[in-house]
Amino acid sequence: MNYRSLKASKLLSITTLGELKAAGYEPRSIKQELRDNLIDRIKEKEVVFPGIWGYEDTVIPDVERAILSMHHINLLGLRGQAKTRIARLMINLLDEYIPVVAGSELNDDPLEPLSRFALDLITEKGDQTPISWMHRNDRYTEKLATPDVSVADLIGDVDPIKAATLRLPYSDERTIHFGLIPRSHRCIFVINELPDLQARIQVSLFNILQEGDIQIRGFKLRLPLDIQFVFTANPEDYTNRGSIVTPLKDRIDSQIVTHYPKSIEIGKKITMQEAIIKTEQKGMVKTNDLIADLIEQVAIEARESEYVDSKSGVSARMTISAYENLLSSAERRALINGEKETYVRIADLYGVVPAICGKVELVYEGEVEGPVIVAQNLIGKAIRNQFLAYFPNPEKAKKDKRGNPYKKITDWFGDNNTMDILNDLTNRDYEARLRTIDGLDDVVDFYHPRLSKSEKLFMMEFALHGLAEHSLVGKKAMDTGLSFKDLLGSMFNPGNKFGEEEEEDDDDRY
Repeated sequence: MNYRSLKASKLLSITTLGELKAAGYEPRSIKQELRDNLIDRIKEKEVVFPGIWGYEDTVIPDVERAILSMHHINLLGLRGQAKTRIARLMINLLDEYIPVVAGSELNDDPLEPLSRFALDLITEKGDQTPISWMHRNDRYTEKLATPDVSVADLIGDVDPIKAATLRLPYSDERTIHFGLIPRSHRCIFVINELPDLQARIQVSLFNILQEGDIQIRGFKLRLPLDIQFVFTANPEDYTNRGSIVTPLKDRIDSQIVTHYPKSIEIGKKITMQEAIIKTEQKGMVKTNDLIADLIEQVAIEARESEYVDSKSGVSARMTISAYENLLSSAERRALINGEKETYVRIADLYGVVPAICGKVELVYEGEVEGPVIVAQNLIGKAIRNQFLAYFPNPEKAKKDKRGNPYKKITDWFGDNNTMDILNDLTNRDYEARLRTIDGLDDVVDFYHPRLSKSEKLFMMEFALHGLAEHSLVGKKAMDTGLSFKDLLGSMFNPGNKFGEEEEEDDDDRY
């Protein structure tokens, strides 16, 4: 009988050690199991790590090489780079079920028992030893490294209560309460944020990683544990909170460096996959690719900003939270106005400021400016850069012999006109205000002639914001929205604070 070809239903019908032997079962280490199943996946051209985008040519090949080499792995990278997600997906490379000695605390292999309990039970019952089956989902253990983690938590310790209950002397190994690592025998064990683990606790991992055994309170106990270790670490931790001790680093076979999405398209895939969009929002809020691009551009600007701590990074969770905030901002407006549906607006983009403030670490200069100001300027820079992908560069347009396409708009503001685009305008008022500005709809019609009505209004607002970011129009933030006005006129009006506000928001400062 070929054990490897048996289906799950057939395996689960095996209940004794004798039946398991008759089925042709042979023990395999977890690393060999991962390796064999990965080879099968690669041969079948199957996706090994589904839902992980942007790592197809970098991180994932490194992880696969490490598994084929049967290595322990350390995933090194900044926050929000899918390190834990990769580790969790490794369980898909495990067999669906493995046999264990029923009642064993250490998931003993029936043919290679480790614990005193399993050895005694097999000696007593022989081929009638009861067998249970462990699903792959139960073979994953994850521990977040915190300063209060002890050796007893990870490895184990003598349990005086167990000794008293069983009436055993402390010298009896049955008084040991095993920690997380021994109880993860034949499993994947993940330690997140490894540098946060105290150095003396990291030392306790030396023997497990190199020799595969453990030592507890001086017991002459050798347990050749079979564990696939995966560690995650943030390079910032090496200097700020702790470090991985050198001998431990030496024992981790493969260190794989992760990274942020290298393009907006990859970032959008991740955001759309992870964002939780409510059922009501799907029917109420209409969106487009440009607004999604703008959110990803905000993350790019943040990672390059001199006011954001580059050592901490900008997590992909920022864009996910921002996109959720964006939809909620549009939904809230529709609810306030009693409208059944609405289209996203650039004004909604400023509703994601809380998501940005909570996800970026600022350097001293950024703290001086304040997180809200920095977040607003990151949004402004994102609009400025994306504007050039949809409309001509205003600097070059001024010198265009065919005429400046933005002149009509700037002339309208130059005639001392102002326009307030409030956050909670009804769809009708929103359209009326945008169409009031001379030349705005003409520019959109010329460069994007095949848009629906809602798309055109969105693009008109985008063009207005883009011109403000390129200093052709003045823009001032209000509690209820944004006010647009002629930039030069406001600067020469000493009684108006508008020019001063604009100067504070000048892109030269960010």
